[in-house]
Amino acid sequence: MKSDIRKLTAMGLLVTMGIVFGDIGTSPLYVMKAIVGVNSNYDDLYIIGAVSCVIWTLTLQTTLKYVVIALRADNKGEGGILSLFSLLKSSPRKWLYLIAVVGASTLIADGVITPAITVTSAIEGLSIVHEGVPVVPIVVVIILGIFMMQQAGTGKIGKFFGPFMLIWFLFLGVMGSLNIGLHVAILKAFNPWYAVRLLIDYPGWFLVLGAVFLCTTGAEALYSDLGHCGRINISVSWIFVKIMLILNYLGQGAWIIWSGRDAALNINPFYGIMPQGWIVPAVILSTGAAIIASQALLSGSFTIFSEAISLNFFPRLKVKYPSDEKGQLYIPAVNWTLLFGCLLTVLLFKTSSAMEAAYGLAITVTMIMTTVLLAYYLSHKNVSKWICGVFLIFYAAVEGLFFLANASKFMNGGWFTLMIAGIVAFSMIVWRNATNLRRSFIEYRKLSEYLDVMAELKGEEEIPRYASNVVYLSKSKVRGEVESKLIYSILNKDPKRADHYWIINPEFTDDPDTLEYDVDILVPDTIYEVHMRIGFRVEPRLTLYLRQIVEDLVEEGKLDLTSKVPSLRKRAMAGNFKFILIHRIFSASSQCGKKAAMLMGLHSLMRKLSLADEKALGLDTSNVTIETVPLIINTHAPRRIEKKPTS
Repeated sequence: MKSDIRKLTAMGLLVTMGIVFGDIGTSPLYVMKAIVGVNSNYDDLYIIGAVSCVIWTLTLQTTLKYVVIALRADNKGEGGILSLFSLLKSSPRKWLYLIAVVGASTLIADGVITPAITVTSAIEGLSIVHEGVPVVPIVVVIILGIFMMQQAGTGKIGKFFGPFMLIWFLFLGVMGSLNIGLHVAILKAFNPWYAVRLLIDYPGWFLVLGAVFLCTTGAEALYSDLGHCGRINISVSWIFVKIMLILNYLGQGAWIIWSGRDAALNINPFYGIMPQGWIVPAVILSTGAAIIASQALLSGSFTIFSEAISLNFFPRLKVKYPSDEKGQLYIPAVNWTLLFGCLLTVLLFKTSSAMEAAYGLAITVTMIMTTVLLAYYLSHKNVSKWICGVFLIFYAAVEGLFFLANASKFMNGGWFTLMIAGIVAFSMIVWRNATNLRRSFIEYRKLSEYLDVMAELKGEEEIPRYASNVVYLSKSKVRGEVESKLIYSILNKDPKRADHYWIINPEFTDDPDTLEYDVDILVPDTIYEVHMRIGFRVEPRLTLYLRQIVEDLVEEGKLDLTSKVPSLRKRAMAGNFKFILIHRIFSASSQCGKKAAMLMGLHSLMRKLSLADEKALGLDTSNVTIETVPLIINTHAPRRIEKKPTS
């Protein structure tokens, strides 16, 4: 989205409704149905208490924690658990990365099941009109359409999301309001005592909480979408959204009490409150809302993986930018993997009631992880330790109760989302630790010690010119230092004579939209060290960026790009560029423990699934040479061969 929608305007509020509230806005499709499902012998006080739990969960969890507090914890305007972790990377508590990884992984698992449960809940409404409707095939077709739509981007249809969701929320509010009169006592639900009383009196309170929690599952996605719309638009539009949601829950609660158990147990209360003849329009509206909710979760999943790659939690994947919309990206590997998971969910569970058992457990883990990081963030911002402690204890207790409530679903389906989250978390932890281990055994040299010999190599007529411009990529975090293998490649391994040597050090920053550079001219018109800072939402296109930098240097008179080959120089033709990438292959001669060897093996396996460096960095592949060198890891001194004593 364009940056101006972050301002408080009518258009900004409209767009926000289309982007941010899709997930939480479709919760009325299944929350009250789940609440009735856990207690078929309910009475009036049970329903009033359950609706009260919903109202106060939306207030304490979504409004207070996320809208009031979390939205202020932004990283250059970006939100979400990984952006929050980026603000704490310098913390001495190194284990915080585990909190971020677990939170991000469970949010991905939520992204797998949300499209399945929302679309299925919507289509199941057709069964009220005609019992023989093939729900699963219809759901599969819709989900296939949602995921296939991603590769074209949603720039054009996205502008319709806002008006559609406005109609959807008005529809929720109006339908709910029309039914409150069926049992006016439902308004007692605003009194939190009825929620407390339910939890005290009802033996299966943990089952009720597991169902109630579904009303706030979109809160984490709300925080993740901060960068698209801005805090002020989300905060203001949430007031309207929350009112419409509560009206609908009140209406459903009143209808459940009025209609009796037989009706409420056999008809989804969401469709039960519809006037005669409104079922089909309601199915159409709810299906559209489900598609938009799925779109929001998918966009959030792409963003999470993009940030994970930037934070070195995941190998580089192919990222596409299907439109000019700000922050919109598409990761094919993630899209098709999520599609597989989503279809597996539909085929495995088949009904929304069965999916409810799998839904909620993973996202409670995400919320607990966000609470921990938020507490450290507040402390980092010099908020009183007493306030940080109260915040942490209160929300850890509330979300801990929700976690225990949802844990009861583990055998009925909760295992499925935790399995997905576990696979993602394991991959992130392995990649980060393996990459850090590899880096710790890379030797570095001061470039200043080799400037003279490199400058002399330029003038060695006996050595054939390798290229006019030789470009190396360095991952050194210290300015003026490069990998020893880079020096070896230039001077020892087939000495590379060139007119100019370029050392490019790309730094992928936590700032979303940064794109800047600076150049150290180490030897005039010969050796250049370029430092690029690239934000995690910016497409890496190093060949293009280097071309722009070269143009700047030529214009400033700091570089003569004309080829040194006489025939070409005579015609003022520019010299060529060759990129050299050095790949370090784990060497069998390494002396290391089983853990390190296992990490290296898993790293090699994951690297096969990742995008090649030259493509990931946007290099002109026709001018790239790959040089492989051994990476020798010695965590203990190798045994030395001894000379046989003479007799």
